[in-house]
Amino acid sequence: MAEKHLVEVKNLKKYFKVGPKQLLKAVDDVSFFIRKGETLGLVGESGCGKTTCGRTVLGLYDATDGEVWFDGVEMQGASADEKHTFKKRANIIFQDPYASLNPRMTVGDIVGEGIEIHNLKKDKEKLERIHELLKLVGLNKEHASRFPHEFSGGQRQRIGIARALAIDPEFIVCDEPISALDVSIQAQVVNLLIKLQRELGLTYLFIAHDLSMVKHISDRVGVMYLGTMVELASSQELYAKPLHPYTQALLSAIPVPDPDVEAQKHRIKLEGEVPSPINPVPGCRFVNRCRYAKPICSEVQPQLKEIEKDHFVACHLY
Repeated sequence: MAEKHLVEVKNLKKYFKVGPKQLLKAVDDVSFFIRKGETLGLVGESGCGKTTCGRTVLGLYDATDGEVWFDGVEMQGASADEKHTFKKRANIIFQDPYASLNPRMTVGDIVGEGIEIHNLKKDKEKLERIHELLKLVGLNKEHASRFPHEFSGGQRQRIGIARALAIDPEFIVCDEPISALDVSIQAQVVNLLIKLQRELGLTYLFIAHDLSMVKHISDRVGVMYLGTMVELASSQELYAKPLHPYTQALLSAIPVPDPDVEAQKHRIKLEGEVPSPINPVPGCRFVNRCRYAKPICSEVQPQLKEIEKDHFVACHLY
């Protein structure tokens, strides 16, 4: 029996026009899949296209090219009814809990907005559902009548999670949901997301900078560099045996809590300039910073290939 892919992304591209003849290639030919009930982590430095990729998968941005399949339906050519169904089955948790909540709306109105838009419940049932969602994320029903400015950052992010859950989605894009929070709060929010996934059978695309936190929550991890996917493998495999030089450099930068181990650890420092995503040159985009670069790297862009079982790398070294 074939395994169930809830989300499948094929050769996805998202370009932004930034001048008369210039294109910013934010996402350029990215492919991956997410199995039902699993978490795919997406990592990479700022500006690599992680967030744009997640938003394009959800349809918040129109794709320039490529395909996004959800539960066997290709969303670019989907009917209006199929797109409406997708909007009920997929949602997003935004990065900034301060900017993503309307300051003029009460928490109850914020959480209940999706319920009202999709006409899921009315009046008393709607209020009961809002109270149920607040309890689910660790808040009290009394909080429903308050405004966002009355809460801490961690509490606001819990409100954002409750809002995302209000329409009973199956798939959630977690767009750096912990990067704006204190370190002490980050673990609480990640553990809440893991708990909700276990209880509700959710599927996550988890976008983040914090590599140690991504390892904790993700089943598989994809590494993006300048709009392209350079490596994709199971979390355990990727962290134990990174193959792409960029992934090796990223993982070498993860701090170790033990000072003695940290002092002896070899850190791979990347030299060279980061190329522009606007009309990038042919070949590998990492070539200017790679210590293993060969002549072919400047001429031919490497394709993502399966080097070992379920371990995909885009690099001419393999």
